[in-house]
Amino acid sequence: MTFSITVQPSGRQFSTESGEAILAAGIRQGIGLPYGCKDGACGSCKCKLVSGSVAHGPHQAKALSAEEEASGYILTCCGVAQSDVVLESRQVTEAGAFPIKKMPVRVISLERASHDVIVMKLQLPAADTFQYHAGQYVEFLLRDGDRRSYSMANAPHTQAAGPQVELHIRHMPGGKFTDHVFGAMKEKDILRVEGPYGGFYLREDSDKPMVLLASGTGFAPIKAIIEHMRHKGITRPATLYWGGRRPADLYQSAWIEEQLASMPNLRYVPVISDALPEDAWTGRTGFVHRAVVEDTPDLSGHEVYACGAPIVVESAKRDYLAADLPEEAFYADSFTSAKDKL
Repeated sequence: MTFSITVQPSGRQFSTESGEAILAAGIRQGIGLPYGCKDGACGSCKCKLVSGSVAHGPHQAKALSAEEEASGYILTCCGVAQSDVVLESRQVTEAGAFPIKKMPVRVISLERASHDVIVMKLQLPAADTFQYHAGQYVEFLLRDGDRRSYSMANAPHTQAAGPQVELHIRHMPGGKFTDHVFGAMKEKDILRVEGPYGGFYLREDSDKPMVLLASGTGFAPIKAIIEHMRHKGITRPATLYWGGRRPADLYQSAWIEEQLASMPNLRYVPVISDALPEDAWTGRTGFVHRAVVEDTPDLSGHEVYACGAPIVVESAKRDYLAADLPEEAFYADSFTSAKDKL
């Protein structure tokens, strides 16, 4: 049985097949709903149920609490319509949905950026066109049916020099995919990916100053956004806060310093939480998300783009809303791992 889904305030409509999650149906029909992990772990797809009935599949309480569900909120990634449904959801845009493609890719290079981060470059099919927004991600399709998600770290315009994407892979010891990347994987290996996915990308219809918040390899989509800003001549004030435990975790700080020379609108604030004496760190210390409110106690006139570990993204949202950031001005991509989704 099919049901009709109407998204307000845009008025856009699509249909779901029997047993199909609302988000999957929207993606299939080119509707740009907000989402992150697609696995009920991050809460990025949460929206208000105006009318109709929705049954949820497995999900985490941090993504949708029992109180939120009782108040009429749903997760579209694991919510299945039981009737015609009307939703209230922001971020539904014509430009938000590029075609989802499955394609083979070839490993061009594997460059060790730090002790636990590899910068991987993948060659895309030369005869195809892969469109995406800076900030979105692809999923590796593993042989056993599992998937692993990684954000593109290069802006779309770089495709003009050759169809390839850059990914930042952090080693998760014991991880099925990253153990292979850091072990047996080699140049010229063939992999399969699908994408683009995600609602994390720069909203260009605003002139508000931006906070770009990254922890660890959450820097990857932020790097793509910065490249996109430079390419498009976007001069909105932007401050990048990048956090790591030790200075080596900020594995492309030199690249950022290079951008500062040609982007006077961009500031960079590196923040280290667990520096050792031998690091001789003299910069900011503490939790990276807290450095933002220390510098800007009133965020009411800002937009925030936050990416990284779930605890960082969740803490940032809580503290920034308390600092008067409008909820609709907080855009996030929470890097949930396979362990996070259990």
